[in-house]
This record gives sequence, structure tokens and C-alpha cells, in this order.
Amino acid sequence: MVSKEKPTLGGTRIKTRKRNIAAPLDPASFADAVVQIYVDNAGDLELVAKSIESSDLNFSRYGDTFFEVVFTGGRTQPGTVKPDDGERHSHSVLDCEAKREAILPSVLYIQKILRRRPFLIKNLENVMRRFLQCLELFEKDESKKLSIFTALAFSQKLSGLPPETVFQPLLKDNLVAKGLVLSFITDFFKEYLVENSIDDLILLLKRGKMEDNLLDFFPSAKRTIQAFSEHFTKEGLPILVQYNEKKVFDVKLREMKSALTTQIAEETDVSEVIDTVKQCVKDANLPDVEVVRILWDVIMDAVQWSGKNQQQNANAALRQVKTWAKLLSAFCTSGKLELELIYKVQTQCYDDAKLMKLFPEIVRSLYDLDVLAEDTILLWFQKGTNLKGRQTFVKALEPFVNWLEEAEEED
Repeated sequence: MVSKEKPTLGGTRIKTRKRNIAAPLDPASFADAVVQIYVDNAGDLELVAKSIESSDLNFSRYGDTFFEVVFTGGRTQPGTVKPDDGERHSHSVLDCEAKREAILPSVLYIQKILRRRPFLIKNLENVMRRFLQCLELFEKDESKKLSIFTALAFSQKLSGLPPETVFQPLLKDNLVAKGLVLSFITDFFKEYLVENSIDDLILLLKRGKMEDNLLDFFPSAKRTIQAFSEHFTKEGLPILVQYNEKKVFDVKLREMKSALTTQIAEETDVSEVIDTVKQCVKDANLPDVEVVRILWDVIMDAVQWSGKNQQQNANAALRQVKTWAKLLSAFCTSGKLELELIYKVQTQCYDDAKLMKLFPEIVRSLYDLDVLAEDTILLWFQKGTNLKGRQTFVKALEPFVNWLEEAEEED
């Protein structure tokens, strides 16, 4: 077999392709060219956008510089927000009035640019992140303009701007400690809620991974629920205060439920469980009605059900009621709370087919164990307002109610 030699390029000089030669960076010239477009069109953003679209400027290389010109009127010094040498224009975001009607045109202008050049969204992120991390270098009025711009950007759903790009850079310790972040985010909330609901705001915060960390915007010395409520009430945002109070309340309920679930699963002494509940109620200021609801849910969630065997399920449920009757009794301290407990039993028996026939037995067991009073049972029987399966349960409980009434007459 004859071997073939591979051809060689001996004596041939390989030329460097032009695309491999790095062109020198010249952001200053690019910034001057963009500024000139603003000047030539007297700041009319409609005309500026058209001129930008028809230009042959290298936006892929100088995207950051472009947004510096949009925000500040010219190029900024590398790594800062300070003006650099070169031409400047007077139609930037920071040169507008600190009002939504003055800043909205800039947001819509950027939106047009991003539709034609979507790759620039990354450059917008870079510049916004840098500016927000340097809030202390802006005047108070300029910071407010940035917050209004940011709120309008999200309100107008500016192409692909991720919320975490805005919220996370704000959490620098020195900015938070000086109160700059709280001032910025307050203006942001006010502006965003002009056209959006509190649910929209919460969804935005959730996407920005800040839904559970609103207190992180406050200086450490003021990082309390009371300070949060006082600040945003004073700033005219009671709807945000209500949301946060409900959020805190729900967290406290979950914490209490988690602690009780563990203790009941481990069959902790009843007196110790009672102490745990009392401490939770004190720490979180939980309403008595919510406590009763949680107690019943946790107690019944711990029952080991046995499939379709009705008798075993009934025995397991009644055994659980008997075991934790003292816990229920300790917090069912009024007719209103006892009635709430009956409603909880009624709802569970209605929703869970395996417990449908167990309602009268549970009620009687709670009566025998001194958790429910006779008057409460009769009130539910005659005037109960929970309609879930009421007709069926009233009929099932009728023999026991008749017995109660006969015993009362004999007494």
C-alpha cells in the first residue's frame, strides 16, 4: 500500500485576518457622537430614537457608555458616576424634574431602543447596578429621579429588566446604614403603586428575592416591625403596612404550628405543650381563635389513619382527642372559642369522607372531657352558621342533644 504524504504550506506566509485584530476602544468618541445626536434633535426623544436607529454607531461595544449618556448627559469616569471629559447634553434622566410625567418619556425612549437592540438590556443592567451601588454620590433629588425611573421601568415592563438587578445592589451595608436605601425604596414603592396593585408589587419583590426581607432596607437600629409600620404609615403607604403585618402574622402561625407538630409527634407532656403555646401567643400576639384552629389541625394531623377501616380510624381519632383534651381545654376558655372548635370539627368531618360519620362521637367525647360546654353544643345545634354538612350533622347529633335536654330538665 502506497502512503500519501499530506500537503504542506512550506514557504507560505500566513496572513492575520482583519477580524482578529483588536480595534482600540474609544468610548469617549462614541459618547460624543451620541451627545451630538441629542443636541442636533434638541432633546426630542422621538427624533433622537430615530437618529439612533439609523446610525452606524457600535452599540454592541459601547452599550454601557450609551446608557451613561442617557442617564447623566455624557460619559462618566470608569467605575464611578462622576462626569468625564467630553461633550454633554441637558436632556438626560438626571436633568429632568423629579416627576413621573418628566421621566416617563425617557423610559419609553429606552424601550424603543431595546426593541431594536435587545442585547443592550445587559448594558442597562450594568449601568443601573453601578449607579445604585453608588447612591451616596448622588444628590437627594437625583436619587429620587433614579427611583422614579426604576419604578416606571418595571411598571412599563421594560424589556427583560430583572428585578434582582435593582434590589440586590441596594443592600450594601454602608448605603443601608445611612438610610439612603430606605429613602430610595420608599420613593420606588410610592411611584410603582400609582398604577399597580399591592399584589403586583409583591410579585415584583418576590422575583427580586426580597419578598421576605423588607426589613433589610432599614438601618439595623430600626429593623423592627414597629419601625416598618410607623415609617410607611407616615409615608402614606398603609397598604404596605397591612401586607407586612399579615406576612409577619402568617410566619408566626407557621412557627407555632411547626413547634406544636414536633411536640405532639414526640408525645411531649401536655403541660409543656401548653407552656409552648402560651409563649407563642405572647411573642406573636396571636388571636385566641387562630390558636384554637391551629391546635385542632395539629392534633388531628398527627393521627395515624389506617386506610378504609372505618372503626380503626374512629378509634384513632377519639384516642387522639382524649390524649390532648387538656390542651384544647386550656385554650377553649369561652363559649365563642368552644363554638369555633365545633366549627373546625364540622369542617374536617365534612371535608374528609372517612370522618363523616364521626362528628357526633367527637363532639360527645369533647363534652365528656370537659372541653365543650352543654350551652355551646346547644347553640351550635340551634343557630350554627357553618353550612358545611350542617343538615347531616344536626340530624346525627340530635340523639345526643335530646339526651342533654332531658338531663337538664331532670336537674
